Amino acid sequence: MTSTPHSTALETASAHHWTWTSGDLDGAFAHVADDIICRAPGGDITGKEAYRSYLGGFSQMMTGSTDVAAFGDDEHALLFRYPRTAVTSTAPVDRLSFGPPPQP
Repeated sequence: MTSTPHSTALETASAHHWTWTSGDLDGAFAHVADDIICRAPGGDITGKEAYRSYLGGFSQMMTGSTDVAAFGDDEHALLFRYPRTAVTSTAPVDRLSFGPPPQP
């Protein structure tokens, strides 16, 4: 994810979450780096376009989302929520975490 100089990781992750869950994928991807690695349940998704395809498909299945918790600082963030679909309304399976890439 990218951020403005005054944006904390939590602010960036929250902005991404709120824009994509409201249906604004273009706005959501203004907060995503080209070299993103998404650790999805089926395996890693690498790259902005692959992540957009994954999230676009999932967002069409969602009927809502309940926020449970959000924690963060300048460099790390964790959002935890219950996504709702036609199949489930209480599975705590969705989280978004952000941190700088590991140093070699």
